Amino acid sequence: MITAVLDGYELDDTTITMNTKLTVDLELESIDLVTLAGKLESRYGSSVNFAHYIADMELDEIIHLTVGQLVTHVVQCLNSPDRH
Repeated sequence: MITAVLDGYELDDTTITMNTKLTVDLELESIDLVTLAGKLESRYGSSVNFAHYIADMELDEIIHLTVGQLVTHVVQCLNSPDRH
């Protein structure tokens, strides 16, 4: 999903790892994060609410948000008892 959002960006030689920062390393902008949120919800349903996840974060936390943190959030949402 991240690579789909990055389509058209000049990041062909960038390796995405769990430590990759969405905004610092991949240069995702707010509109890109909205697009990613939509893709996550389309794939996993409303239980994976990225907007809600970052709503309580400080700007600095969002700026330094990593792929690993996003993956952890998705896994926690998918494993939530409320989802089953």
